[in-house]
Parts: sequence; C-alpha cells; structure tokens
Amino acid sequence: MGTPQFAATVLRHVLASEDVRVAAVYTQPDRPCGRGKKCHIGPVKELALESGLPIHQPLSFKDPAEVDGLAAYKPDLLIVAAYGMILPQAVLDIPRVMPINVHASLLPAWRGAAPIERAIAAGDRLTGVTIMRMVAALDAGPMIMQRALAIGAGDTAGELRVELADLGGRVLLHCLKRLRVGGVPMVEQDPAKVTYAKKIDKAEAFIDWSRPASEVHDLIRAMTPHPGAFFFWRPAADKPALRIIAHPGKVGCPLPPGARPGDILGVMDCQLGVACADAVYLIPTVVPAGKRPMDAQAFSCGYLGKCEDDAMAVCGPPEAS
Repeated sequence: MGTPQFAATVLRHVLASEDVRVAAVYTQPDRPCGRGKKCHIGPVKELALESGLPIHQPLSFKDPAEVDGLAAYKPDLLIVAAYGMILPQAVLDIPRVMPINVHASLLPAWRGAAPIERAIAAGDRLTGVTIMRMVAALDAGPMIMQRALAIGAGDTAGELRVELADLGGRVLLHCLKRLRVGGVPMVEQDPAKVTYAKKIDKAEAFIDWSRPASEVHDLIRAMTPHPGAFFFWRPAADKPALRIIAHPGKVGCPLPPGARPGDILGVMDCQLGVACADAVYLIPTVVPAGKRPMDAQAFSCGYLGKCEDDAMAVCGPPEAS
C-alpha cells in the first residue's frame, strides 16, 4: 500500500526478493493534475502495471465491500509506505501476522505526512527510517527496526527522500527475514519525545529574510524541489513584485554596512547575494515566475541591469573552478 516514488522504491525492493510474493497493490486513485487536468498515474501504480500485479484504488475503506475485497487475499502482511490514507482498525486486523509501515523518520520524532521536510527545516542533522507495527493512530505503533542516516549540510528534501526510500526498502527486507524465521522484538514509542510533521502548506515556502541565514538555508533545502522556496522582489516602485524561487546555496559573509534583510546585494562569488538577519545568503540559481532557471549572473544582467565585472561584489576569496 503506497502511492508516491518513495513507496515505489520500497515496492521495488520487495519485488526483488525471492522470499516475498506480492498479492496485490493498493494505491491512491489517479488525480487530475497539470493545466489539462488529465489523470496521471502514480509511481506505485506504474510499477505495479509493469509487474502485472492486481491494482486497487479505493477512495476509502468506509465501504465494507472494500474491506472484504482486501481480506479475500488472506495476506500474511500489509506493507504500507506513504499510502496517503488512514486505515481503519477493520483493515489493520486483516493480515495474519501484522500490518507494518515504513516511515521516513526516527520515531517518535516527526510522525505524520512530511517528516523529511520538517526534519530539514528544523535543522536536524540526523534522520532515518522506522519499521513499525501499525495501530489505529498516526504513526504511533511499536517500533520493530530503525536505521539512522545523516543529513548533509546541503541535502535537499528531494535528495534525502531518495536515500531514505532505498534505506527503507533494505531495512524492510531485513525485517521480513526476521519475521519469517520467528518474529521480532518491538519497542513502544516514548510519548514524551513525540513531534509531528504536518503536511507542507505552500505558504510555508515563503522565505523570511529577517531570519538568520542558517535558518533560511534549512528552509530552502526543505522546500526543494517541491513546492519551492520563494520570495518577492520589486524591480521598481512602479512595477509589480516578482515571485522568485530560490535554489539552495550557502551561508556567505557577514552583512555589509547598511544592508537590510531582503536586499539583493548583487553577484558574490558567482552567486546571488541576499541579506539575511546576520549574514549574506548566496543563491546559485533562481527561477523568476514564468521563466526558466537562471544563474546569478544571468539574473543580475537581466533584472538588475548589471552585466559587467562591476557587478561582481566580493564575499571572501573566489572558489576554485
């Protein structure tokens, strides 16, 4: 049971195992997306089609017929990874052994829909995956296995999701092997250490330049590639503000005299310098609304009107190419 690419990676690991037979795949209904509002299939459904597996896409399990249909498979296990649907107790009671979930955090930290983004935005330096037994509460079941993964200083949510999906698939197979030969110990989660990772609202991707540069860096990484961290810049007093997406960069030098948070300071070390509360933040690439991604020099030339070397403010020694 799963829907996005994270779940498809986990499913691919399961399908590669000679000791597991996938009886069926459950995934979210196809959703209309894009300008044409055409239905696009999700990564899990795409993989299931390639593998010739039965596919079910119920809107919910409120209909007893959907519960009965799942029970008819008589599964040993339900394996859930980023399914996007809360399962009622009637579903959790179906598998002979147990329902298990692959969650992208070190529970009890970051229960919920967006554990990867929340961990990065909070400045965490460690994350991981947890295999847990599911109960009728949000990511609250006893933990079976955990594996930690360091969060690099430049890691984005997209990059970390790829790593955690692969790690989750590998740890899951180890868990299934243990279950096959006699069971696994389970540890209850400490309620005093619970934190929640609610779904990301697009408005949260707005960059507040009055924050410290390190926090700006964490936010941009957390919102990359989706929904994309953004800010507004007004090219002139008589012109509308331009919405600009910022790609992750790095914390630069201290603020120059007179710089205010949000000021675009020009090109520094071949990156676009923007003033934060305590330092300059250096952005390698920006995406103005309706435009293609452009590097700092292209933005400076096209939007700031500075195309020559006099636009190249220095923020420490240039990096070696």
